[in-house]
Amino acid sequence: MLIIPVKDGESIDKALKKYKRKYDKTGVVKKLRSRQQFIKPSVIKRQQIIKAAYKQKMQSKEEA
Repeated sequence: MLIIPVKDGESIDKALKKYKRKYDKTGVVKKLRSRQQFIKPSVIKRQQIIKAAYKQKMQSKEEA
């Protein structure tokens, strides 16, 4: 359970933003979406390798 301390005089909107930020950091939604369908570990690993190669390519492009 998330606990958000709200100071006296602080607006509800600001507290709601804090809650949303904290909730996103927990990764609950991401886990739920990943559990909706099974993906083989080999496919996950292949996707990670492709993503890493793309990031490296983009990073080297920025440096040059």
